[in-house]
Amino acid sequence: MDYNRRDFLKISGAGVAGLSLIQLGCSMKQVKGYSAGLKIDGAKEVLSICPFCSVSCHIIAHVKDGRLVSTEGDPDYPINQGALCAKGAAMLSLTRNPHRVTKPLYRAPYSDKWEEKSWDWVLDRIADRVKKTRDKGFTATNANGQRVNRLENLFTLGTSHMDNEECALVHQAVRALGVVHLDHQARI
Repeated sequence: MDYNRRDFLKISGAGVAGLSLIQLGCSMKQVKGYSAGLKIDGAKEVLSICPFCSVSCHIIAHVKDGRLVSTEGDPDYPINQGALCAKGAAMLSLTRNPHRVTKPLYRAPYSDKWEEKSWDWVLDRIADRVKKTRDKGFTATNANGQRVNRLENLFTLGTSHMDNEECALVHQAVRALGVVHLDHQARI
C-alpha cells in the first residue's frame, strides 16, 4: 500500500488522539489487580502421572493448602508435550465436582427414591448377588467332559475412569470367577 504525506498525517493524528483519549478514563489498575491474583499463586507444583491409560502422560498438579487447585500437561514430557486428552484434562473437575457421588446410593426395585447405604452393606450385597449368579450359571465341564470353568451369565464392563491398577485387579478377579464376557471402554 502506498501512503502519501496527507495519509501519513491523518494516521499519525488519529493515533495521537487515540492514545490521549486512553488517559481520560481508561485505567489499567483493575486489570493488573485481577491478573496478579492467579489461582496457582503460592501453590506447590507436583509432577504426577495421569492414571487413565497406559500412556501415563505427565501432569503438573498445583497444590495449595493440601488441595488440588489446577492441573496442566507437562511440556517437558516427550509423549504428551504439554497436551492432555479429555480424561486427563478433566482430572481437576473429577476431584472437585459438587455433583460427584461420594457415598453409596441404592434404589430398591420399583422405587423412585435413592437411599444412602453404608459401604459394608453395599459390598456385602454385591458379593451375595455375584455368588448367587455364579452358582446358578457356572459351567465346570463342557459336553465332551473337558474342564472349562466358565461363567457365561455374568458380564463385566470397565470404565474409562479406572486407572491401570484397578483395571488389572478387576480383570484378574472376574477371570478368577470364570467370567468369559468382559469389555472395557477406555477410549472416549
